[in-house]
Amino acid sequence: MTRQTTTKRLNREQSQAQTRERLIQAGRKLFVQNGFGAASIRDIAEEAGYSQGAFYSNFADKEALLLELLRTHMEAEATQLAAVLAATELSGDEVFAALDAWGATLHADANWAMLSVELQLHASRSPAFAAAYNAVWDAHRDALGRIIERLFGHLGLTPPAAPGQLAAGFMALAHGLGLQRAAVHPAPAGKLIMLFLRGLIASAASTVS
Repeated sequence: MTRQTTTKRLNREQSQAQTRERLIQAGRKLFVQNGFGAASIRDIAEEAGYSQGAFYSNFADKEALLLELLRTHMEAEATQLAAVLAATELSGDEVFAALDAWGATLHADANWAMLSVELQLHASRSPAFAAAYNAVWDAHRDALGRIIERLFGHLGLTPPAAPGQLAAGFMALAHGLGLQRAAVHPAPAGKLIMLFLRGLIASAASTVS
């Protein structure tokens, strides 16, 4: 009796998702290696194992792929942080322990810092791209602001500044530390961010009268 192995065929939707993901990963690799300007659509398609037609079926141009990399990174970051605060029964110490664990994973991917440079450089050169880039950045800032507001509320504290302003500050800090890590040496970005967060929380006024 012979055993037959069957390979599960992907449906149309799954196949399209796979193609898109492979193009995204190929673009990420080439943007880091060669820079945004030097990575052509043909190169990206060939790296992913597809034709240029497959690329254009998923992205209007390289800018759209670069924006997708930014969007997915920021959405994943916000989702991870929101999950930390999802359990409302956690004590303050448990929340900090969970945030410390998250901070330890921050910038684990050194390539993200290089992609951040490519994003900012291209935004400085293309007004149209800058508008889309800023929209994604603003959405992430607002999402982090809501998470920060929830964190302070969970601890019974009033944020020392508007949550959106605090979120923008932490985003700038994380970005700067990420660039430092890529250019100089590994920096404990998560630990430093947590240090600043603990300082802000220590100085915050209690909402309990």
